[in-house]
Amino acid sequence: MAKVYATGRRKTSISKVWLEVGTGELTINGQSLDAWLGGHEAIKKRVMQPLEVTKQETSVNIVVKTLGGGYSAQADAVRHGISRALVAYDEQFRAVLKPYGLLTRDARSVERKKYGRRKARKSGQFSKR
Repeated sequence: MAKVYATGRRKTSISKVWLEVGTGELTINGQSLDAWLGGHEAIKKRVMQPLEVTKQETSVNIVVKTLGGGYSAQADAVRHGISRALVAYDEQFRAVLKPYGLLTRDARSVERKKYGRRKARKSGQFSKR
């Protein structure tokens, strides 16, 4: 089978995912998962979740390019992209991934700062004088 492409998003991060039949290699921005994330074990687990749920850890090669946001948001974008690529690769994975919420794009993002306020909602301390 040819390469399958999918896009994942979270906050301001975008990940482009290419999936093909292989031996289980995962390359993110030209690095292995361990080199890319370092010692963040919980986040590594989140990235690998779609592959573990569908039992595809050793049967597909994945190449990812990700940009924007921080490493946590990028990791969630990678997870979303891998999930979508797996569904494009085999439609039967949809029924497995859907109950875990892996196909849903997390639309939460930072609220913009408002004029006259310190942050989006925080304002200065009130004083009568």
